[in-house]
Amino acid sequence: MRLPRMITLTLAGAAVLLPVAACSSEEPASGKVPQAATAAPSEEPEEVPAHPFTGKPYDQLKPVLAVKIENTAAGKPQMGLKSADIVYIEQVEAGLTRLMAIFSSKLPSKVGPVRSARISDLHIAPMFGKPAFSYSGAQTKMLPLIAEASLWDVGDTRNPGAYFRQPGRFAPYNLFANTKQLLAKAPKASKAKDIGFTFGDAPAEGGVERKAYTVKWPAARFTFAWSEQRKMWMIWQDGKKDMAAEGGQLGAPTIVVQYTKTERSQFHDKNDSYTPLVHTTGKGTAIVLRDGKAFKARWERESEKDGTTFTTESGEPMNFAPGQVWVALASRKPVIP
Repeated sequence: MRLPRMITLTLAGAAVLLPVAACSSEEPASGKVPQAATAAPSEEPEEVPAHPFTGKPYDQLKPVLAVKIENTAAGKPQMGLKSADIVYIEQVEAGLTRLMAIFSSKLPSKVGPVRSARISDLHIAPMFGKPAFSYSGAQTKMLPLIAEASLWDVGDTRNPGAYFRQPGRFAPYNLFANTKQLLAKAPKASKAKDIGFTFGDAPAEGGVERKAYTVKWPAARFTFAWSEQRKMWMIWQDGKKDMAAEGGQLGAPTIVVQYTKTERSQFHDKNDSYTPLVHTTGKGTAIVLRDGKAFKARWERESEKDGTTFTTESGEPMNFAPGQVWVALASRKPVIP
């Protein structure tokens, strides 16, 4: 397991900086006697750890909370996504998508709409150790699998006091959760750790400039458009701006389009609409969007307990830009299993 990347900060002595700021000329100011300069002792660069989920500096690593969030027009705008470290886009029944938001470095007070779990969630969760997992129900025959999964169950059945109905919305798209109460019920939830992501400068070669990049599922479409002003990929879904309940359009400095195998799982609803199983272990290709460019990449995850590493075509680490990361789990050819 690789260690988290480190950010290097060089500290300059105040004794050197102040005289320079006070006088812009090499000549002494009128009526002043020049003083002998005293050199400040050189200091070694201070290494500041980078958060394994975002690449940003942190004071301490905190517990991980994963939340399943509605992602259709009926559930928008969503609340809390701006604070997520990582957001996964997963295919569900009928070719639609649902989100799994990962929180650790920041924690919004409320999050939602919270929706039901899917089998693919149970295969992603172990990468984070044993995170707290917030969801609203699941198929009966999936409940034993949730009980055995590498997660702390803080769903609405086990932890009803953490959930509430948000005024102005209609069921089932009005169920929200208080994040502090969720984590209070999972005191042993795993803290953030290395999950394979690396952060830093973009590769010197291989990137193709792109103004926008579109990813399709059978019944959903995301477009990520680069904003040079905000240094982020702004998000559109189904042709509309993806807005946050807190205000403003959602966006992230790094978007990962992780191409995976999607097949039919054993689960289905009463209309025999089967739940997709998105395979997130193994190897595959990806497109990494950062800094207004698209980079071809490869991904690998040896087992469910391992993180997912991303490399360039030449085998070097595919660094992400520091900040929030969206991972779109997609198929090259969208299919409803």
